[in-house]
Amino acid sequence: MHAAIRFLTAATLFAGLPALPLVHAHGDVQPQPVDVSTLRPLGEALLEENPYRGDPEAIRVGTSGYAQNCARCHGLQAISGGMSPDLREMDSDKENDKFYLSVTLKGRARNGKVYMPPYKETLSQEAIWAIRSYTESRPKE
Repeated sequence: MHAAIRFLTAATLFAGLPALPLVHAHGDVQPQPVDVSTLRPLGEALLEENPYRGDPEAIRVGTSGYAQNCARCHGLQAISGGMSPDLREMDSDKENDKFYLSVTLKGRARNGKVYMPPYKETLSQEAIWAIRSYTESRPKE
């Protein structure tokens, strides 16, 4: 009896509301710009190694940038749920930095399906390296 009353109460409440839009977690999501005004400018030439590694301000900026652009697929606090690679698992070295930069700029697609949007037009080099600094700062499990 109590379950039926709860159902009727919920149905009555929602009956008077306008239709709510559906929200898709992995739908057409637009990359978001990252405020890097507090970071040291890096110039136009792309660097092959993370110049902000271990920098507390870069990690702070990267935390926000990651939450806005990466968390929906790579997991909250950089802990992957298995859909996408766990970015904390990448070693902190020049070769992995080059790979990370390339994938971030170009994105990932397979058989015409986009798995990761390209961030070349959205994220500055400073934002990309700040996000990398954040993921490197997260403990591996």
